[in-house]
Amino acid sequence: MSERDSILIVKTGALGDVLRTTSILPGLFKRYPGAAVTWAVAEGARSLLEGRAGVDVRVLDLERPEALISELKGRRFSLVASLDEERACCELASGVDAERVVGACLDEAGEAAYSEDSRAWFDMSLISRFGRERADELKALNQRTHPELLAEALGIDAGRPSLELSSAEREQAAAWWERAGLDSPARVVGLNTGAGSRWPSKQLDMTRTIETASELSARASEDLAFLVLGGPEEEERNVELLAGLERAGLRAVSSRCSNTLREFTAIVSRCDLVITSDSFCLHAAVARSVPTVAFFAPTSAAEIELYGLGEKVCSTSADYCSYKADTDNSTITPDRLAVAAHNVLELG
Repeated sequence: MSERDSILIVKTGALGDVLRTTSILPGLFKRYPGAAVTWAVAEGARSLLEGRAGVDVRVLDLERPEALISELKGRRFSLVASLDEERACCELASGVDAERVVGACLDEAGEAAYSEDSRAWFDMSLISRFGRERADELKALNQRTHPELLAEALGIDAGRPSLELSSAEREQAAAWWERAGLDSPARVVGLNTGAGSRWPSKQLDMTRTIETASELSARASEDLAFLVLGGPEEEERNVELLAGLERAGLRAVSSRCSNTLREFTAIVSRCDLVITSDSFCLHAAVARSVPTVAFFAPTSAAEIELYGLGEKVCSTSADYCSYKADTDNSTITPDRLAVAAHNVLELG
């Protein structure tokens, strides 16, 4: 490796995946002191990376990867960590001048492939050499976390994801918190039980969400306030959820669904506990060291590292971790969630 290593990370989406992949940065900087890191990301996730010391953020247009390839022409990278399987990401990884590529790239026939040292991760991916069915089986069998798998592929120490907030962002969140009436002795539990439209079986229906909050409130030894969280796709749902919580006699408020990613993360940071689906909120909470109870049905809980921050509640149905949109999540019950949340709050 050169005296000043140049590293390219290709990880564009989804939002939570980009944030959790920041776990590789401490290990990379430890192994390659003073390295200049360039991170290729989708425009929507750019704000999660901007302002990080030693990281130059570049936007990769998945429809026009040649634009960024041209932009990086003339640079030689000591290492390319290509961690997305999209065609454009493979083209970028193979289109730049690099001493070593770890992860997804193009093979000699121009097809999506991946390096041998990254097979533990990519054997479970959409471009698995074994095909989609076996990849999903390997996902279900896997017991290693995402940071462990990436660290092994890159030959670095496993790290933790992070997202530093500016003083202005923290102050803005504190001001909103006070306006919402949450600046009181009551402990605040964030409820992020939606999950967008792609994975409907990731989410917890409103009836179980309200019952979870009611059971937790009954178990708690102190007053609780509930904060309804979500993104643009949850706006209508959250209005209905807030009304249901209030009808149940619970103290509840709702955050805006139009918050930016960083505004959302700053609000999550102030919660005493977050109960969340496997979504961006989960990764934001982990990155900000917020006590968390996360629930899983179609996706793998084993991949998620909570760093001692909380508990996981997994479906016990036969199709758990099947990566199906209609996975049965009925075994994720209010009682199980409330018990887990109570345990985490009592330890907090």
